[in-house]
Amino acid sequence: MNINDYILTEIKALVPQDTVASAHDLCRNYPITHFPVIDTNKLIGSFSEEDIQTIENKEDTINEHRFLLNHFYADTKTPLLELIALFAENDCNIIPVLDKDQNYIGYYELRDILDVFADSPFMHKDNDTLIVAKTKADFSMSQISQIVESNNAKLLGLYVSKESPDNVQVTLKISSDDMNEIIQTFRRYDYSILTIHEDDTYLEELKDRANYLRKYLDM
Repeated sequence: MNINDYILTEIKALVPQDTVASAHDLCRNYPITHFPVIDTNKLIGSFSEEDIQTIENKEDTINEHRFLLNHFYADTKTPLLELIALFAENDCNIIPVLDKDQNYIGYYELRDILDVFADSPFMHKDNDTLIVAKTKADFSMSQISQIVESNNAKLLGLYVSKESPDNVQVTLKISSDDMNEIIQTFRRYDYSILTIHEDDTYLEELKDRANYLRKYLDM
């Protein structure tokens, strides 16, 4: 998979001499949040659809409202996860793309990038998702990898999905025939398990004890 195959050029970039009226026309024709603005093939920013709608004089040029432009972009070497982060940070559904000489060559669309991510091994349905948490002082990526691989499993990917001043929460994608052993090993290393798994014998034991206690109290 080459992420550069998803660079699009369907929507023509605006230029500083374009009027706000022409930007309005783009807004009507394309359901996107931002429109790239270029000058001699160099990106000078992106004009948000929300800002376009607030300008009363439609005959103004974009250059007169240059201070409203947003400054974000990707290049041809930006990895997939960084692209997803860029979309989230800028609350947008397209991201301008620059080549190695900083020339504008097109844009990525959020829908395409999410489709690529969904088709990656990290998101494959045949794999298990495990979310663990530990104190920040004791958290270790290398230890997490060691725990998974020491149980004859494959760690396909992981990322820090939540962080607080005291704790770190990590989401793992694992290929394994015995998730229970991995889960119990994490517990032995004082990790909290935040996802529920059918083959988690620890939870089954807790259920059995709870049922026994309930029967005892009902006697």
